[in-house]
Amino acid sequence: MKLIRFGSPDHEKPGVLLDDGRRINVSGFGSDYDEEFFGGDGLERLAAWVKANAAMAPTVDASVRLGPCIARPSKIVCVGLNYTDHAKESGMPIPAEPILFFKSTSSIVGPNDDVVIPKGSHKTDWEVELAIIIGKKAQYVSEADAMQHVAGYALHNDYSEREWQLERGGQWVKGKSCDTFAPLGPFLATADEIPDPHSLPLWLKVNGVTRQNSNTAQMIFGVPKLVSYISQFMTLLPGDVISTGTPPGVGLGLKPEPVFLKPGDVVELGIAGLGESRQVARAFAGVA
Repeated sequence: MKLIRFGSPDHEKPGVLLDDGRRINVSGFGSDYDEEFFGGDGLERLAAWVKANAAMAPTVDASVRLGPCIARPSKIVCVGLNYTDHAKESGMPIPAEPILFFKSTSSIVGPNDDVVIPKGSHKTDWEVELAIIIGKKAQYVSEADAMQHVAGYALHNDYSEREWQLERGGQWVKGKSCDTFAPLGPFLATADEIPDPHSLPLWLKVNGVTRQNSNTAQMIFGVPKLVSYISQFMTLLPGDVISTGTPPGVGLGLKPEPVFLKPGDVVELGIAGLGESRQVARAFAGVA
């Protein structure tokens, strides 16, 4: 299945993208895509509900905004420098173990919402990434069992403010957690839809110019390793997000000099099997 959420910000409803391209409202199913849904038998019950009710379910018009494909999770765990060439372009050594950092859950937005360049930012950057959605509580799991804890996958743009990430001291989280810095979706593809998450082409363009073009086969640490590794340090809860790192081509690494986003820039990205998203950069306009 392909799970979507639609409607105005903070008031999204659950939906499903059918194989024929129709988007249906599954509010009648009675559950949002949250920790309780993923931690129980939500996916199995939803599949049965869709099979029985898809023909009669209300259609969601293509003009309706898509929200993030899951409700706000307990955490977003990100993996740094998980592509060899990205580590090199960043001037950092190839990691011997996964590098972990957090991204605030308040940064999550819909896949096509604007990305807001934060107040005082001069180095807002892009990062196309494969996101893993946890489907079952994971605590000290082995690599052999790790895939049993994966509900599915989604497209994620791990926006970063490089000055705050790298030049302001402390951990990377300061440059990763701004509002709108985690557009997620357009949909969550359940694990059965993506038989091999390690062979997915992924790409990103800025103003029509291809900046990133790679494949998840180039990841240093794959999905089973990451789920198992992270679960040794913290309990992963159903609905949690692991963002698996970005390939080369970020603005920070461009030559002869870095390029960062400015108001009006258009960022487009996609992963095979996980759809595409589009964000327009705009300047911070004050607190709502």
